[in-house]
Amino acid sequence: MPDVADADGLTVGQVSARLGVTVRALHHWDEIGLARPSLRTTGGYRLYTAGDLERLHRIVVYREIGLGLDRIRAILNDSEVDVGGALRAQRTQVAQRIERLQQLSAGLDRMIDAHERGLLLTIEQQAAIFGPEWNPDRHAQARQRYGDTTQWQQYAERSASRGAEEWQVIADTIAALDRALGDAMDAGVTAGSPEANQLVERHREVFTSSYFPLTRQMQVCLGRRFETDPAFAAHYEGIRAGLATWFRRIIDASARAHSIDPDTATWQ
Repeated sequence: MPDVADADGLTVGQVSARLGVTVRALHHWDEIGLARPSLRTTGGYRLYTAGDLERLHRIVVYREIGLGLDRIRAILNDSEVDVGGALRAQRTQVAQRIERLQQLSAGLDRMIDAHERGLLLTIEQQAAIFGPEWNPDRHAQARQRYGDTTQWQQYAERSASRGAEEWQVIADTIAALDRALGDAMDAGVTAGSPEANQLVERHREVFTSSYFPLTRQMQVCLGRRFETDPAFAAHYEGIRAGLATWFRRIIDASARAHSIDPDTATWQ
């Protein structure tokens, strides 16, 4: 490496500022032999020539389009390398990444909508799936009340991946459970019996798979709401008169069988 006067060539710092590349990167490329400064001052400082700078420009461009350093070295050092072919291959990879990023963006949009709306269905779809008496404002009200909870986040994350068909399956499953509850009450099934406990477990499983994980204590709290909340009570009373209270009782009895005091149960 020839010696030159201090005024000739560009220093590492100057090249770094001109190309927007860190000094650390320039030192690394020097160490691996990818882009070494051709000159050195009498004081021992390395300097880059115009030719060095042109090579660095190409390295920066190739790095920006995603080529690895080994591939860049091959393109720059091997005159037989098909540069056009390498760039076309890189373009294909970039297009694939763009498509993947677009899919991720769409997924993020759905997740945002799910967190803000809860249910990603049109009003018409909701009426068709849940029935004409369904209140389309129900999820907005739920978000206002529970939007900051872990359970709402879990529900929203599941909702983001569901379409009308999945919600129809859930609605049918819940409707079947509601019929089974009404039939059991009509048949005289008593709280604490094996049949009643099986229904309580079935409810917890259906709820967990449909909305969010439901613990036994949380189920007790829901049972209270089934009986006291006007919307819930109207739903169960519409199936059978007295069903809301009966359902709450069988939930409480099942909880006691698992050493949970319904009177002190909390949402946890």
